[in-house]
Amino acid sequence: MLAAAAASAVRDLSPDLRFGRVVAVRGALIEVEGLSGAAQIGARVRIEGSEEPVEAEVTGLDRGIAHCLPFSDPQGITSGARADLKAGRFSLRPCEAWLGRMIDGLGRPVDGKGVLPRGEVPRPIKAAPPPAAARTRVGAKIETGVRALDIFAPLCVGQRLGLFAGSGVGKSVLLSMLARWTECDVAVIGLIGERGREVQEFVEDDLGEEGLARSVVVVATSDEPALMRRQAAWTTLAVAEHFRAQGLRVLCLMDSVTRFAMAQREIGLASGEPPATKGYTPTVFAELPRLLERAGPGRPGEGSITGLFTVLVDGDDHNEPVADAVRGILDGHVVMSRRIADRGRYPAIDVLKSVSRTLPAAHTPEQNVLRNEAKRALATYGDMEEMIRLGAYKEGTREEVDRAIHLAPAIENLLKQGKSDQGRADESFAALEAILAPEHQGDA
Repeated sequence: MLAAAAASAVRDLSPDLRFGRVVAVRGALIEVEGLSGAAQIGARVRIEGSEEPVEAEVTGLDRGIAHCLPFSDPQGITSGARADLKAGRFSLRPCEAWLGRMIDGLGRPVDGKGVLPRGEVPRPIKAAPPPAAARTRVGAKIETGVRALDIFAPLCVGQRLGLFAGSGVGKSVLLSMLARWTECDVAVIGLIGERGREVQEFVEDDLGEEGLARSVVVVATSDEPALMRRQAAWTTLAVAEHFRAQGLRVLCLMDSVTRFAMAQREIGLASGEPPATKGYTPTVFAELPRLLERAGPGRPGEGSITGLFTVLVDGDDHNEPVADAVRGILDGHVVMSRRIADRGRYPAIDVLKSVSRTLPAAHTPEQNVLRNEAKRALATYGDMEEMIRLGAYKEGTREEVDRAIHLAPAIENLLKQGKSDQGRADESFAALEAILAPEHQGDA
């Protein structure tokens, strides 16, 4: 009796160190037994490897077996390898000294500039968004330096916009323009699933020394495991939340949310989740709002996170599942068109399909009049464009079409920008007003 009671008491103790053993490795999934009653979803595990230990995370539990996914290549892990359960959840300690640095999804430096200093306050990588009733409201309009956005889809402090584009239409260049020109105190840039060769090009050529000096860049390239790509997205928001808590205006750029969703899909499928819409698992659509809602205004006394999240639309289908889900979460969407890019107008923003949910309040009444008039002219020209190009439209048939024919090329020319051609909102509206003036129409 005494022995049984003692054994029961020992089992009820919370040990300082709990470990199990690897029983199977199936692709990227590592199965560990011996952690029953101790391992939780999201817990960290350190697994012995033939060369060096492998960090992993518990992503599923099944009848005493913990399903773990590694943050690095699982090669070298053998059956029976020891797996130590680490105490606590993963957290970061960001500080101002992180500005100008590049880190990975675990907060480790990848730029060769030495060890990262540690701040005083730990910041959980996966955190809940601020309570809806405790958040401040979206603030005033800020200039992005991109004329198409400043006129037709303005960005406000604490707003979250999605950039929807197919591959090869200038999305990365637009991001670099926004990173350098948008008014903010700090920029946190997450390159999720990016091509390895493009990371250094983006930092050196597009971002530049001036842009990097006020930025923290979080990198997880496409060859890294799905868990690291997902972690990098969470780390991007965690670093941004740290600076928001300091009362700063933070610009958070993430390229791309689609690759975060793909990483979550890989994790879900490896953990045994059933595929749903186009192979995406249910947790993908649960994790998207948890990630994106972390951006935005903070509590009273805090700063804000103004978010710009790119969505890589599959086959230029803007209604595919991830794009459709993200569009319903964010405060507006900017559509980049391959048709516009093909005719050489960059940034290839389709202003007729782009929406900012801060309108019309973000603009003055006078600016809204100009914006609406310009959109009507572009819409009218777009409706008749095919007939005009074929010569089937005879000038004088419809007054509004004649006017659009004169106005549309000048408006398109105003929206054209190189990556070193920074726009000013007041100058952009003055130029648009001149284009729409009756005397301009007569000169055209």
